[in-house]
Amino acid sequence: FDGYEIITVDGQQFKRNMPKPGNTGETMSDIVAKRAPGANDPVLRLQDLDEEGIWAEVTFPSIGIWASSIKSRDLMAAGVKALNDWAKEYIMAASPRLVPTASVSLLDVDDAVAEVRRCADLGFRAVFLPTAVPPGQKPYHYIDYWNPLWTALEETNQVLAFHIGTEPVDADKGFGQVFRGPGGAVLNYTQTTFGGQIATMQMISSGALDRHPDLRVLVSEGGATWGPFLGDRMNEGYRQHGMYVRPQLSKPPKQFLYEQVYASFQHDETAVGAMQHLGWNNVMWGSDYPHLEGTYGHTQKTLHELFDDASDEVRRRITVGAFQDLFPEVGEPPADEY
Repeated sequence: FDGYEIITVDGQQFKRNMPKPGNTGETMSDIVAKRAPGANDPVLRLQDLDEEGIWAEVTFPSIGIWASSIKSRDLMAAGVKALNDWAKEYIMAASPRLVPTASVSLLDVDDAVAEVRRCADLGFRAVFLPTAVPPGQKPYHYIDYWNPLWTALEETNQVLAFHIGTEPVDADKGFGQVFRGPGGAVLNYTQTTFGGQIATMQMISSGALDRHPDLRVLVSEGGATWGPFLGDRMNEGYRQHGMYVRPQLSKPPKQFLYEQVYASFQHDETAVGAMQHLGWNNVMWGSDYPHLEGTYGHTQKTLHELFDDASDEVRRRITVGAFQDLFPEVGEPPADEY
């Protein structure tokens, strides 16, 4: 309606801008024509991935962006169960190359734990969490409250998958609108990356990763060069402000980040260097199919730009190896080429 999509969630109305021609010279017809055919069809999606040269992908629930705005515990618990049952039947059953993430309710930690264990029995290998909890809930660094959830994820060997840009929606500002005015589009897009970094800091500084050494964290689509900087900054705070630090950790914060946290990127020119020169081996390339900020339609061009000057070992680690750390059951791609 009038350039907006209107969505009603649990009695609240939200709006977000629909794509419009921008500074690229494209028309609305151009934008529509670029939409990936398999955006909502798993069979066509696999065809698109084959054409782009992509073997496997982790998928996130687009409707889950709005889940943090639901206030009813019963509604949320029933909603994620229905969404996960659908994901198993529609996505997981289509191909082992598609790895859907399970949704859980954060309105009650017991509900979240129950759904994590149910989804593990259904065959899920990853659980999606927003980068910030719903209003009124305890932030992720309240470890005693959230520890049952981290325990369930570790015991069921499921990846904790944060997706950027999934904070609770502000009904007054609309989805994704933190800034208005000049530069707003770039400011808002860049702002989305910070939630994943904050969630990572909460998991490390609270001792969650220390208590759960087998828990793996994926921060999806938020870039991958921030890891070394964030690790250095946390180490400095842990060391220089040590008299204030609680809890004490068994090793420096950066070591937890380097060992247990993975991050995916699409176009970052510096992400390869984060692994090659700064030692963060958990950098993972992803296409962000089928979004506008993804690589659909130019995946091979992007891969050549990123990796033609990199060694085979670095390219292999970022495009295949890190993914296989988290999801070994997906298997080996038919040819390690791009």
